[in-house]
Amino acid sequence: MNMIPPNLPPKGGRLYASRADIFPRAVDGFFRRLKWQVMAFTLAVYYLTPWLRWNRGAFAPDQAVLVDLAHRRFYFFAIEIWPHEFYFVVGLLVMAGIGLFLVTSTVGRAWCGYACPQTVWTDLFLHIERAIDGDHNAQIRLKKAPWTLSKIGRRVLKHGAWLTVGLLTGGAWIFYFADAPTLAYDLFAGHAAFVAYATIAILTATTYIFGGFMREQVCNYMCPWPRIQGAMLDERSLVVTYKDWRGEPRSHGLKRSDHSAPSGDCIDCQACVQVCPAGIDIRDGNQYACITCALCIDACDEMMAKVGRPRGLIDYATLEDCKAEAAGAPPVPVIRTILRPRTIAYFSVWGAVGLAMMFALSARTRLDLAVGHDRNPLYVQLSDRTIRNAYTIKLRNMESRPRKVHLAIAGLPGATMWDSLADDRTATPALDFTVAPDQVDIHRIYVRASADGEEAARFTFILTAIDGEKAIARDEARFDRPEK
Repeated sequence: MNMIPPNLPPKGGRLYASRADIFPRAVDGFFRRLKWQVMAFTLAVYYLTPWLRWNRGAFAPDQAVLVDLAHRRFYFFAIEIWPHEFYFVVGLLVMAGIGLFLVTSTVGRAWCGYACPQTVWTDLFLHIERAIDGDHNAQIRLKKAPWTLSKIGRRVLKHGAWLTVGLLTGGAWIFYFADAPTLAYDLFAGHAAFVAYATIAILTATTYIFGGFMREQVCNYMCPWPRIQGAMLDERSLVVTYKDWRGEPRSHGLKRSDHSAPSGDCIDCQACVQVCPAGIDIRDGNQYACITCALCIDACDEMMAKVGRPRGLIDYATLEDCKAEAAGAPPVPVIRTILRPRTIAYFSVWGAVGLAMMFALSARTRLDLAVGHDRNPLYVQLSDRTIRNAYTIKLRNMESRPRKVHLAIAGLPGATMWDSLADDRTATPALDFTVAPDQVDIHRIYVRASADGEEAARFTFILTAIDGEKAIARDEARFDRPEK
């Protein structure tokens, strides 16, 4: 017998369902206005940030936020991150992850519903589509209509607007990696590097495809967060919820043929389904496709006001709230929903990482020293029987101004040193250098000491700023001598 497992399609069938077109209806309400505000803020931050200026002096770029890959620097207003300080970036990523856990365990997928780039740009594309094709019903009629000059014109206008948004998105992204005004001029003049044009083309295409065509499929199939969020939620997490105990049974309109039958508040108007950008029915329960945008709350509240019934049939609520309301008890106060062990633990860890990073930023010195010992040869015995070791010294000045520094030795009695550009007749216990702004100066240093002592003596190089602002850096090294 040829048996087909029940979870597989028959031979020749498709492994997945094709995307169904979704034409969300426009709605007004508290959460829709909140989404407008978040969209305006996030888009303004994204498009305008590269153009902000920040005076760092004559020796550093004046772009407020800049990822300078050529010089391996990251500038964020008054903060400058060097490659060896990448742990600050790691700390920010850890804080972002913990913050996402905190928000999700408190108010569900609020990030997905309001601030995720995929949500923001998809929402923008939807508004462009409504402005050109009309609202929900008009878009459905236009899709079914035959191809005419009017329909072709609308399609060209819509896709042209989408491509323009994608082009602006890709163009704004590359401005974070070079001086924005200079790069903008080079782009229009045709003098920019090929990688700049290629990056704009790729980001234009991805924005156009993700925001115009794939939309909710990016969230459902490409993003792992819908699956992960299940571990972040519990019975005390606020999520968008349909209160079935109040809405069922549905009346399927305001009039019923049998007035003796009980009727819930839900009139099955489909308003909540029509406004959903994911195309789901929130009345079917909590679903991984729900991004918690809360537009269904606005749509339902609008309909409840029209039919004279109390708002909140669809609302932010916890499972505990729903059980309490269904039993006639008062809901749990919101403050108790927010302040509970899980959210307090997330916030504590998040705050601890943030405080640790702030302390590290405030305590870090803008002067650094790295010492490398030559391995071949480990030492050289000079004619006066003293021992010489060679070192490569890296003096790192992380400020946007030249700095005068003093290099000394501690822990190696009687030791003297000289630069490779000089000779041993100029040997002194310490050396002075001037380090260029935002640079690493590399010097080859010779250290001479008596042959008497440990075969591998440990000592310390000490680098001190002598330009009036106290800054000290240290690095340990080893002085090798011949075996006794």
